[in-house]
Amino acid sequence: MTATDNGALIRRLDARDPDFLEILDALLAFEGGADARINEAVSGILEAVRATGDAAVVEYTRRFDHVDATTMAALELPKAELRAALDSLSVEQREALRFAADRVRQYHERQSATSWDYTEADGTRLGQKITALDRVGLYVPGGRAAYPSSVLMNAIPAKVAGVGELIMVVPTPHGEKNALVLAAAAITGVDRVFTIGGAQAVAALAYGTQTIPQVDKIVGPGNAYVAEAKRRVFGTVGIDMVAGPSEVLIISDGSGDPDWVAMDLFAQAEHDELAQSILLCTDAAFIDAVAASIARMLAQMPRQATIAASLRNRGALIHVESIEQACALANRIAPEHLELAMEDAERWIDEIRHAGAIFVGHWSVEALGDYCAGPNHVLPTMRSARFSSPLGVYDFQKRTSIIQISEAGAQTMGRVASLLALGEGLQAHARSAQMRIVR
Repeated sequence: MTATDNGALIRRLDARDPDFLEILDALLAFEGGADARINEAVSGILEAVRATGDAAVVEYTRRFDHVDATTMAALELPKAELRAALDSLSVEQREALRFAADRVRQYHERQSATSWDYTEADGTRLGQKITALDRVGLYVPGGRAAYPSSVLMNAIPAKVAGVGELIMVVPTPHGEKNALVLAAAAITGVDRVFTIGGAQAVAALAYGTQTIPQVDKIVGPGNAYVAEAKRRVFGTVGIDMVAGPSEVLIISDGSGDPDWVAMDLFAQAEHDELAQSILLCTDAAFIDAVAASIARMLAQMPRQATIAASLRNRGALIHVESIEQACALANRIAPEHLELAMEDAERWIDEIRHAGAIFVGHWSVEALGDYCAGPNHVLPTMRSARFSSPLGVYDFQKRTSIIQISEAGAQTMGRVASLLALGEGLQAHARSAQMRIVR
């Protein structure tokens, strides 16, 4: 059955069908590149900010965000305003934010790397020095898409890593500020906050302006213009990733509540129409029950239209023959989020090689991971979990090799290096090594 058969809300697939893998690969395919219109707009914005700095950023902010400001100083929020936003929250909101922040911090503190070295018998010392980045820029969506959780997940590992200065940019369309976002900035210790957004904010962070210093790395999610801007400035500065639509893959053995599974699929689908929600299940009757739950509960969802479009265009309920087959398919899909919705979920963890995050068992719902479980919710998408990892403290640190060769070590290594250099036709390399050899 496809998404259009009999008015189905989500396509049904069977892994036994001869053309299944071809259909699956087509379903997974996503072109993340920007269109020509976005490319042209971003190119112009980056060049303007690079050329005139503050003036261009202020002008774009007035034009796109309808904010009445004439100077960059008017777009920077004092720390007192961040603290006031925190104080303005209800007790419940403030406690929830602090609870989530504490869990995220506790988890990421375990990721901190330390410098190390060792000395060989001839006195040669080798090692690795860990250094935090000097300055990081954090992009936080604003307006309708206001995510305090993004502040927690990006700012906390940066601070745990020891980043010297953390600069946050967040657009405030028509001057509308989100108290939870500003409160999260206060809790996490963000150093400076500017109410700017879009490609112009990325450009300001990447190139620096008269007011905003150049950063070493830019992290945080954004729209297509922000993603394209980050892609273009990579190399001038580092970036976390160019993320695609959100994804969830659920593996089920037919146990549990079909309503839970349906709602977990909804939770990803409500992000946007390009989000992807897929179920792999060994029990055909349970798949029927999940499909019935989807049909019954969809009308109750405030974001019904977005969920329906996502499920119709990129979702699937897939019948598999075994959990072994489901795990093999999961490794092919390499999802951002993977839920093992099974009774004996733990035994299958080692079978999963490619996933941004694995949620083990019926109680480990992905939504908890988005906010307060502790691990980072910034995860690889578009099958990049095959070679990428979640955002972490390590993304805000760099490693420098320490090489201190003793006189004795230079005798042995000098001969080896000179032979290899001559083999590569690099005579100066060879001579440089030979000059350390004591005749």
